[in-house]
Amino acid sequence: MRMRGEIAKNKEEEEKEVRNEEKKMVAVMPRKYSSKVVVVVGYALTSKKIKSFLQPKLEGLARNKGIVFVAIDQSKPLSDQGPFDIVLHKLSGKEWRGVLEDYRKAHPEVTVLDPPDAIQQVHNRQSMLQDVADLDLSDPYGKVGVPKQLVIKKDPSSISEEVNKAGLRLPLVAKPLFAKSHELSLAYDEISLQKLEPPLVLQEFINHGGVLFKVYIVGEAIKVVRRFSLPDVSKRELSESVGVYRFPRVSCAAASADEADLDPCVAELPPRPLLERLAKELRRRLGLRLFNLDIIREHGTRDNYYVIDINYFPGYGKMPEYEHIFTDFLLSLAAQSK
Repeated sequence: MRMRGEIAKNKEEEEKEVRNEEKKMVAVMPRKYSSKVVVVVGYALTSKKIKSFLQPKLEGLARNKGIVFVAIDQSKPLSDQGPFDIVLHKLSGKEWRGVLEDYRKAHPEVTVLDPPDAIQQVHNRQSMLQDVADLDLSDPYGKVGVPKQLVIKKDPSSISEEVNKAGLRLPLVAKPLFAKSHELSLAYDEISLQKLEPPLVLQEFINHGGVLFKVYIVGEAIKVVRRFSLPDVSKRELSESVGVYRFPRVSCAAASADEADLDPCVAELPPRPLLERLAKELRRRLGLRLFNLDIIREHGTRDNYYVIDINYFPGYGKMPEYEHIFTDFLLSLAAQSK
């Protein structure tokens, strides 16, 4: 008699064998492997991203829709692999960007998600929010801006002077200049600023009820979830607190705020028309189709919003119904290119 664990294990092994067979078929019989396959997606992802994104439920749904995911072998020339309809990637490094740019020029018929140069803009927090600031979106549904910020590239001893010169108000959120790290710190007083380690970006902290809105964008699809964030800082707390407090990946905390008993003024999602307009403008300006926005609402207001971070190809595995949204997106891309 087989136990439940054995049955589950055998089922996983069978699914893995099916995926491996599909990949072999794509590799040895381009465009003749199966009449059921509509879209071939080559992927170059980190092992961590593969685990979080290419979950069995996504791959199973994709197979049913005629989509097959094929791992790109980085030890071989990209042009020798495939053929692909779409290349999905999230790898860093100048060499990889060069490989992708050459591939895009040689294979204009293949959709690369997304262009390496466009991704670079949101990897640097100095340029990340510039398009949001330039947009300065304001309409009947609300206003969207960015917090006042300052870039410090070196010499921590001069941070206090630079902060005063720029007119930034304490407390300040300190983030690494390059978005590879999601850790952040909150500095309460000027003396402690010199403890920070450049290169970094300093943002004015805006009270927002301890909740942020993670706006996932997949092509034209938008999905919003609530996440717990840093708590508000009162004037009394600011006057009594000193030092720099470090925090982990705040917006990626396991505890979702969607089911929490929150003040309706804090929990209310940003208006859909405002998000649709913002997403449309940023898709065009950034040249990206896979990203998310961390948005906060200024506490005590109903329609003052701030974008505090932009992430390329975020953790879609945490987005509700991501399997359906993502597979529909891939099918729409394939339809557009034919």
